[in-house]
Amino acid sequence: MSILFRALLKGLLGLVVALALLYLADFVVWRIRVAHGGGMDTVQVTRTVVAPLKGNREEYYPDGVEQVDCSQSIFQQSGSGACWYLRRHRSIEER
Repeated sequence: MSILFRALLKGLLGLVVALALLYLADFVVWRIRVAHGGGMDTVQVTRTVVAPLKGNREEYYPDGVEQVDCSQSIFQQSGSGACWYLRRHRSIEER
């Protein structure tokens, strides 16, 4: 193996380990917040249903506004999206 390939492999492995540690730390902090009565919030989002049509076209049907549970964390936790992401993307399209 060449020196460049080994360096790239080590760099990639380091990146994967760093991301795994970040996710683990985020999960631990989120669980501590949940244990103390926080960690979850709600965000108001607009839902739109997208229906496929012939000829690769789509039709959009507004489905109203609703409150969605979210986790106050970097990554999504417990099946809920991260609040920081949902606050920036308040429109959800269901296909």
